[in-house]
Amino acid sequence: MNTLLTPASLGYSMPAEFAPHEACWMLWPQRPDTWRYGAKPAQRAFVDVAIAIAESETVLVGVNDEQYENARNQLPAHIRVVELSSNDAWMRDVGPTFVTHPDGHLALIDWEFNAWGGLKEGLYFPWDKDRRIRCKISEMLGIQRFEAPLVLEGGAIHVDGEGTLITTEECLLNPNRNPDMSRETIERWLQEYLGISKVIWLPRGCYLDETDGHVDNLCCFVAPGQVALTWCDDEQDPQGIISREALSVLENATDAKGRKLTVHKLPIPGPLYIAEDEASGLDRLNSSHPRLPGDRMAGSYVNFYIGNSVVVMPLLDPRHDGEAENILSTLFPTKRVIGVPAREILLGGGNIHCITQQQPRV
Repeated sequence: MNTLLTPASLGYSMPAEFAPHEACWMLWPQRPDTWRYGAKPAQRAFVDVAIAIAESETVLVGVNDEQYENARNQLPAHIRVVELSSNDAWMRDVGPTFVTHPDGHLALIDWEFNAWGGLKEGLYFPWDKDRRIRCKISEMLGIQRFEAPLVLEGGAIHVDGEGTLITTEECLLNPNRNPDMSRETIERWLQEYLGISKVIWLPRGCYLDETDGHVDNLCCFVAPGQVALTWCDDEQDPQGIISREALSVLENATDAKGRKLTVHKLPIPGPLYIAEDEASGLDRLNSSHPRLPGDRMAGSYVNFYIGNSVVVMPLLDPRHDGEAENILSTLFPTKRVIGVPAREILLGGGNIHCITQQQPRV
């Protein structure tokens, strides 16, 4: 393995999400087989997320040309709208992973992307526009782009900025991503491209998560040595089993600095299911993931965005929204927690963290 010109060998590393940001990148929803009723309800939710984050940092929203005027007219003037074509709106996964250098340089990682599983198991086809987004952003910002030999989405990883990365076996070891790579090889590439020194492997992501168990829906770092974990009290619920598996790993793990982890439990909403009217407004295409009435959704309050001065969390269930908001307010005492109605985003298969990507300040 040639590591001569990898980011880590040049001194770059990935900062934690709770480190200072320069900006936040998003994409505009319009895909009719993902977002119901021509994506109009989803666009309203995306606008609300962008407005909340813009209290904290610059927000840039990438838009396909045919939706440019619509997006520009819906978004406030202080939110930047740029023409940046995509196949769908999951900026966390199709956008760049930014890395920084102690000398003040910013660069980005261009992972391989196969729409969460490739031609047989991926969520849609084609994904050619998504593959070009990272290259375009590197050109727009005038920064170096490192092409990584690894299929990986941004939602599959969380880092503490001090050498530790957390992920799931269900996703990164899935044969639909990197079938010829061992766990050791994948760890080595993560070290070389993100500047980390330790990987904590959780067994599985949230129940029925269509991304094959992205960690950002299950668990995330909220500070060095501290993580938030999706929690279900019901031991008979499949999510309850998954959460307990993860808790066992986390309680027995140490981070790259040798610290034991403190685990903060966030209750799951629901369970939440797709209603008849929510499924009826979608285009049904053979090339995309079906969304049917009665399907359980992988709702999670862990899928929040940490901004410079705000934490933007999804509002998903009135029975649990307040409890989740109180927990996050305790975890982030210097930031304002903003809840945004986010069921429309969940109906598309993800949530607030999935549709955002932070650009760190250097």
